[in-house]
Amino acid sequence: MLNALFKTMRPRQWVKNSIVFFALIFDKQLFQVVPLLRTLAGFILFSLVASTVYIFNDIADIEADRQHPIKKNRPLPSGELPVGVARGAAVFILSLALPKAFLLAPSFAAVLVIYFVMMVAYTKWLKHIPILDVMILAAGFVLRVHAGVTLISVERFSPWLYVITTMGALYLGFGKRLAELKLLAGGAGSHRKVLDGYTIPLLERFITIVSSITLISYSLYTFTAPNLPENHTMMLTIPFVIYAIFRYLQLVEISEKTGAPEEVVLTDRPMQIAIVLWGLVVLGVFYLS
Repeated sequence: MLNALFKTMRPRQWVKNSIVFFALIFDKQLFQVVPLLRTLAGFILFSLVASTVYIFNDIADIEADRQHPIKKNRPLPSGELPVGVARGAAVFILSLALPKAFLLAPSFAAVLVIYFVMMVAYTKWLKHIPILDVMILAAGFVLRVHAGVTLISVERFSPWLYVITTMGALYLGFGKRLAELKLLAGGAGSHRKVLDGYTIPLLERFITIVSSITLISYSLYTFTAPNLPENHTMMLTIPFVIYAIFRYLQLVEISEKTGAPEEVVLTDRPMQIAIVLWGLVVLGVFYLS
């Protein structure tokens, strides 16, 4: 049962919470012990709160998930994990994480509360509203970035990173909806009601728009952010971002395994290489230039 609960907490999705480290990295504090430890603690607490959201979401969607070709194998819809145990565990985790977050930083705890309330509203109502459903998910990514900002004394963190995160999250969200629509075909609406509000051509247009804005925003960031080297070496990271955007879209078009963006990061080797190379160049630009 503990193993089933851990699966329901979706530890693989914790990779999304690594965005909490953006403020630390892009404000050039990665190798400072206190900011690093505070951000690491924030990452753990954010992951725990996010896991309670996943648990409540699976409880709310248990009947629909039983009709889904993949989600029916999750612990709750399959009956491996009792609903009462899952609900009790979520409440217990939340009661531990939020007080710890307040001790770490009251503003960080406030971000966690906003995130939790927003995602509960998403689970109960907002995920059924086309377009708004993806915008709420994107807002969750932005809150992750801001959570990292609240944990340290930020000196020159560029607001461009909020724009880039928003557009990138919208791109991933619409890509996920496109992958779901293709996987479920004609029965998409019976598995996820919001999919009735989308069509494949519409999602492809949305993806074209947000991917273009993401590339433009990121490119502008690389030579306008206040804490970057004057020789504009940050622009060397642009090709990796272009490749990652194109690669994800390629996988959405040719594969049925791209319903969750974090799965792509954890399983697709070319994407992993692009992300690692991007990270190495970023570290080189910020800490060796």
